[in-house]
Amino acid sequence: MSQFRVEDEAELQTLLRQLLRSVKERISGAPSVECAEEILLHLEETDKNFHNYEFVKYLRQYVECTLGAVIEGETESCARGDAHAIGSAQETLVHVVTRRTRESAQYKQMMQALKQTMMVIVESLLNKFEEDQLKKEEMHRKSQHEQFCSHYTDNCSDSDSSFNQSYAFIRQEQLQAISEELDPSRPKEVRWEALQLLCCAPPSDVLSCESLGCLHRNLSAALTDPDPDLSDKVLRFFAKTFSSSPLNVTREMYTGLVKSLESEFLHHKLSLDVKGLDVNRPYISRLLKQIRLMNDFQKEVTTYWIRHPEKYMEEIIDGTLGLLSLHHEHGSVRSLEPVHLLSLLDIQATWFKKWMHGYYSRTVVLRLLERKYKSVIASALQQCIYYYESCQTSREDTLEITQAMENQQIGPAQRSRYSARELEYTHLVHSLSLLGRLLMYTNGRKLFPVKVRKRRDPVTLTDLVVLLINIMYQHPNTLYAESAHTDSLSPAALVMEVVQQLCERTSCAVDCIYQIPVVEALLRPVLSLLGGKPVKLNFPESSLIHIADTLARIATTERGSTLLLYERKLVSAQGERVTPAHVVVRFAQALLAKDLPACPQLEDSAAVKGAFIFVCRQMYHTAEGLQVLGPYCLHECIAQAWRKTSSLSERVPTPVPGAPVPSSPQELQSTVVWEEVLLDNLLNFAATPKGLLLLQQTGAIHECVAYMFSRFTQKLQVSRCEKFGYGVMVTQVAATAPGITALRSSGFIQAVVVDVWSLLECGREDVRVVHPKSTPMDPIDRSCLKSFLTLVNLLSSAHAVWELLFRQVLPNKAEYSLREMPTSIMDVLDRLVVINSDAKIHSLFNYEQSHTFGLRLLSVMCCSLDSLLLLESQYKLSDMLLQCQMDNTIESSSGNTEFIIDGLSVERNHLLVRMNVTGGPSERNLPPRALQKGDDPYPWPMFSTCPPPSCYVLDVPKTRRTKQDSELCAFLMSSKASERDESWMEHCRRHFYKVMTSKSSILTGNVLVDLLEAVVQSLSSTPSTCFFPPAEYKVAEHHVKTRSLTCVEQLGVNVCLRYGLSLKLLKEDSEQDLGLLLKHTQEFLTPQRLTPQRLTPQHLTPQRITPQTDLCSLRWGYPGHDWFSSTVFLLMCGDAGRSLNLLLRFSRLLTSAFLWPPRIHASVHLPLEIAQSGISPLHSCTAHYVEMLLKAEVPLVFSAFKMSGFTPAQMCTQWLGQCFWNYLDWSEICHYVATCIIMGPDYQVYMCVSVLKHLQQDILQHAQTQDLQVFLKEEPIRGYRVSEYLDYMEALEHGYRGVVLMDMENISPRPDT
Repeated sequence: MSQFRVEDEAELQTLLRQLLRSVKERISGAPSVECAEEILLHLEETDKNFHNYEFVKYLRQYVECTLGAVIEGETESCARGDAHAIGSAQETLVHVVTRRTRESAQYKQMMQALKQTMMVIVESLLNKFEEDQLKKEEMHRKSQHEQFCSHYTDNCSDSDSSFNQSYAFIRQEQLQAISEELDPSRPKEVRWEALQLLCCAPPSDVLSCESLGCLHRNLSAALTDPDPDLSDKVLRFFAKTFSSSPLNVTREMYTGLVKSLESEFLHHKLSLDVKGLDVNRPYISRLLKQIRLMNDFQKEVTTYWIRHPEKYMEEIIDGTLGLLSLHHEHGSVRSLEPVHLLSLLDIQATWFKKWMHGYYSRTVVLRLLERKYKSVIASALQQCIYYYESCQTSREDTLEITQAMENQQIGPAQRSRYSARELEYTHLVHSLSLLGRLLMYTNGRKLFPVKVRKRRDPVTLTDLVVLLINIMYQHPNTLYAESAHTDSLSPAALVMEVVQQLCERTSCAVDCIYQIPVVEALLRPVLSLLGGKPVKLNFPESSLIHIADTLARIATTERGSTLLLYERKLVSAQGERVTPAHVVVRFAQALLAKDLPACPQLEDSAAVKGAFIFVCRQMYHTAEGLQVLGPYCLHECIAQAWRKTSSLSERVPTPVPGAPVPSSPQELQSTVVWEEVLLDNLLNFAATPKGLLLLQQTGAIHECVAYMFSRFTQKLQVSRCEKFGYGVMVTQVAATAPGITALRSSGFIQAVVVDVWSLLECGREDVRVVHPKSTPMDPIDRSCLKSFLTLVNLLSSAHAVWELLFRQVLPNKAEYSLREMPTSIMDVLDRLVVINSDAKIHSLFNYEQSHTFGLRLLSVMCCSLDSLLLLESQYKLSDMLLQCQMDNTIESSSGNTEFIIDGLSVERNHLLVRMNVTGGPSERNLPPRALQKGDDPYPWPMFSTCPPPSCYVLDVPKTRRTKQDSELCAFLMSSKASERDESWMEHCRRHFYKVMTSKSSILTGNVLVDLLEAVVQSLSSTPSTCFFPPAEYKVAEHHVKTRSLTCVEQLGVNVCLRYGLSLKLLKEDSEQDLGLLLKHTQEFLTPQRLTPQRLTPQHLTPQRITPQTDLCSLRWGYPGHDWFSSTVFLLMCGDAGRSLNLLLRFSRLLTSAFLWPPRIHASVHLPLEIAQSGISPLHSCTAHYVEMLLKAEVPLVFSAFKMSGFTPAQMCTQWLGQCFWNYLDWSEICHYVATCIIMGPDYQVYMCVSVLKHLQQDILQHAQTQDLQVFLKEEPIRGYRVSEYLDYMEALEHGYRGVVLMDMENISPRPDT
């Protein structure tokens, strides 16, 4: 029965017509076509008679007859043999049968037949409907034509035409007669007949009438006629003209309508008495209809007036503003004005918003407001002032008015009377909408200040915003929810909408919001509460939430944050000048501590507390904000509140008879939500390096990271004010040992690894391959790039690599299942990097692509020398890669062994050179990863044994060791050791600066060594410049020699020896001397470090975190090689004794804490909570200020990092941790060390900023190509000279030393000297 017969189609058409008639009332009541479609789609859900309709019964029978056999067959098939495939649940069986039925040929044939038949039926119904409509229109035209011809049988032309127009063409004599008959002195019947004829005439003929002026006067007079039928007929004529005529016609009619209204309000001054406004009163009803027509035209004309001359639009705007500028002097009783009725019909000034939307019309509106109609703005301002002054005495009426206005409708079945208060309130809403739209535009703001009655001074922009805020304070209580405020007409919602719009636009915010009086108005209630005084707020909770929301929007931008953090213009209860940030933080702390005696009900309001903590968060999640808010210890307050809330949420009492009733599910849910809010705010401390240290000290880092992981998996943003996700925060956390540990325990790393493996090795599940995936052309396919960069971000830090891989053994299984997925970084190394067996090769579906992915990841990891040493010491990566290269050879016809050049061999060759050759951009030559065009596509020699070919090590000229004649040398020789005091250091710095900026090339060899020794001796001998206490170091030489180096340290010695030999600074036998120096430094530093035994709970204060002894950096010593000591050793040309003496003296200086990371690692000189945190001052201090200065001085670079999900802190920590080895040439490394020792430790920060400034163009380019991390890690810093940026560093010193150096000194309490 899949095919329909003719009689079936006829029956189906009849049944469909019956169905539509049955639901006609429901469809006709729909406000739009879309709503009508929704009604039909959900008819079964809403109509209880749905299944009784004959049309539905027919369709059900048709489906059963067509598909009944198919359904029975599929059901028997599933029940008989395929039960194991569909599961045991009955619902699953239904789903399977349904799916198979829909996939059957019978179903498709049925649907095709039904679709074709219904299309024919619907088309037939539509045609019949159109025929009926045409018949009705024809009958209507004939009746009109007959009526018209009865009056003008001899004078009227034929009304029919080839275009079937419904107009009758009228000559000028006829229009003259109609105009005369419309004269107010004529009888009503005559005027009525004339209007009837006029409505049948084309508007163009009417506008071309020679007596148009007389016609307009008579039409205007008819508009004001007390007879409602006559005035309504004129309005219909106006409406017809507006809808069917061009602008040059309608503007005449519109201006006539506006002038008529203007005349009405000028001659009939109605007062707003206590009784209010009765809209059923004929005169008021007529005015409302006219203003309704005017308002409809205002909103519609914007869609087409740009196609006409500007003068037409200007006439319309001029007439409208002229009408709205009609104001009567306010006496004891206010008068009814046009704006009152317009506000009643268009309460949110939609017409004005549309006029201001386009530049074409906005320019004219603002020009006319400035030149002629500033009184319109003054009236709106006056209304806001009037409401504010009056609402203080009658505040309780506002809620009723708000609810009434939100639901107001005008008509026979709706309200008929509006009180004076309601009309004034609609005027207020209209005024707020108009003013808010004006403030959005620069030329609109230029209209201020505006003179207002009864005010001596004009109203400025700041005065207006303060007034709006004060109005917000008087609003009735409304629950805070953004969605609920979208269309609300409450004063608070209206004001907040305006304020939010201003905050979203930078120029608006600068002119209107970022002003001290505005912030003072916002914080006035907060200052009162902090001072113990009650606030004059109707409902403090909702008002304070609105205040916090506005402050958070201010704090989001750089300009607003600066205002809150640094402007000391507010006066506290104690009379001292404080910043807005101080007030906000103190209030947040008082809320958390429940210390608000002036308003105790706020102490339990989680919404208020969360809102003000969020304001603080918008400040402390930036480096400069944390610098200001750090002393308040807000992280401890939030952590304490979180611990208390967490204990409540975890406490589920066992039901016991007679025990108190446990908390309701709603209370438990609110407790869980509040706990998540506190965790979310704690987590945002991790946005900066120093904030991450504070988060670690709270003991909540694991819970915060777990919370972050839950939001990260849902791809949620950090907050409503942030445009980015958690990528930057993940990278910031992963740069530290405790952070990477928390990421591992949260499951984040496992999820990333599984995602990587799925992209590389797993296809899309349950999808047949109709279009196979294209073969990747890039080494890292675009589909895998994001996951690759995530792994790079996680493993960029050597601390992360050590925590994840230290003492971890490669599985190296004999067999790998194809279903076995990696879940850890160790598994990634085993399956994708260290592919040293056939079993691993055979376990990969995409061997070459996956192995290339692993080698690229290894290349990035090995850029960190400490990571390289760990991987090499544990897994012998070089041997593995060399063996792979050996296996990838063939024997040529000449009997020589040749390497097969393919993608993997080229990758391995590049990686081997990177791992075994050390040097800056001018000291080593890394082979490219791409083939070249020509006869020799890869001219770089491959190798399968070390050392690498000499072509990869560039020849460096030998450093001159002889002392040269220079002003600096003369200065050093002219002074004795006993004369080198603070004044000598000042002279030394000036000489150093002069030489660096003029002849930096002479600062090498013995000159540089003598200078450093003299400076270190001078600084270490001056009590005021000694930061750490002196440590006596006396140890027997034979005792030190018995000490052994670890594998990592020994590999580090080998790297330094190769580098020193290539620089011609060391000899072949220098290995023992360097090893001896490292043993001495370890012997010297070990007693100054906290051992795991010392990190016991009794050392920790109550409610402090448990000791992080699970960190390998705390259990097994410094994670990596001592690159600074090795640098000093090379500076001294292998003189271990001289190097040790310099290091021992240098260890007393503050600079040693930052240039020499092993010196301060887990040091007893640090506060215990910092020493056991596993976060180095190099990261929490130096890198923190690099980010702070970078945002202020090189904002484009800072933004590029943020958009790339990478952090400057992570890159700078690596550069500084390995003394720029492999990134700068040796001469620049020496200048870096000398600059920081002589000029001060803060120059370490300034140098990093200057390096990033130097790389700005490259950084911006690679941020666009989405490989910024890889570029910064793998590429050396080309073209950078310390001497060329010394002026820039000095400028940074003048601007930031007071902050940076002071914080560096605060890493440890200074010893008594």
